[in-house]
Amino acid sequence: MRDFASCFSEYAVQVSDTSCSSYSSSNSCISPGLIPSIQNAVSCLYRTILSSQKQILITLTWCKNSLSQGLNITFDEDPSTAFKLNTNSRLFRKLKGSKSIEFHNFNIEIFWDLSGARYESGPEPVDGYYVFITVDSELGPILGDLAQEASLKKLKSGTRTAKFSLISRQEHFSGNALYSTRAQFSDSGEAHDILIRCGGDNEGVKYPVLSVCIDKKTVIRVKRLQWNFRGNQTIFLDGLLVDLMWDVHDWFYNPGPGYGVHVQDKKWDGQQVVARREAGAERPR
Repeated sequence: MRDFASCFSEYAVQVSDTSCSSYSSSNSCISPGLIPSIQNAVSCLYRTILSSQKQILITLTWCKNSLSQGLNITFDEDPSTAFKLNTNSRLFRKLKGSKSIEFHNFNIEIFWDLSGARYESGPEPVDGYYVFITVDSELGPILGDLAQEASLKKLKSGTRTAKFSLISRQEHFSGNALYSTRAQFSDSGEAHDILIRCGGDNEGVKYPVLSVCIDKKTVIRVKRLQWNFRGNQTIFLDGLLVDLMWDVHDWFYNPGPGYGVHVQDKKWDGQQVVARREAGAERPR
């Protein structure tokens, strides 16, 4: 009997050299004249499981706008627990330090050093920083190229490491409907270049088309998007089934500021849903 994934893959788009053979070069996702959208928020949700089997959800959100740039940390998706750090601050002491928090019988400590962090165009630092969190004296999410060394210096010898995993990553963009990122869908797999574009086809901007490319190969083209504003398609990538879902209803039918949502969801690893990645974008200008 064939496994579940092999049955599904018959109806999935496989990302290979032949996966885009039906699309001509004129239908490429990449348009040199189109300015990419601007990333202004990245939110990562981690599940942390302690040795006591207690669990806690930790969300780290990097945000940036014309006035400020910062990091917000919340626990169990409760906004009242938010720890906020303004990384634009000129006060060195605010860019490096630690803070203790009590939350629902958890003793939490946050350590950070963003004083030498290097940024590119987005709100998330590239290198030169660390952020790590302990829960009930067990090491949880650990971020940054300097985090491993810093945790060894600041924590007691023999500190336990809790089991933690990235559950979802959400990215918010504004500006033109051209979004690019890199994503890894399995621990042992390679990182892939993903590009999502919404624009006019041969019929002009009156009939917008949604295109999704992975590693410069077109895997999805949705024509007449104003009628097909919600949907999904499965692709086969790195031996996994990945659901690509979109909902751009508000781009067309919300009179206020509209947002579109694109989700890449790794469906099966054995028989378990393990990861989710979202990108939200404002209505194209």
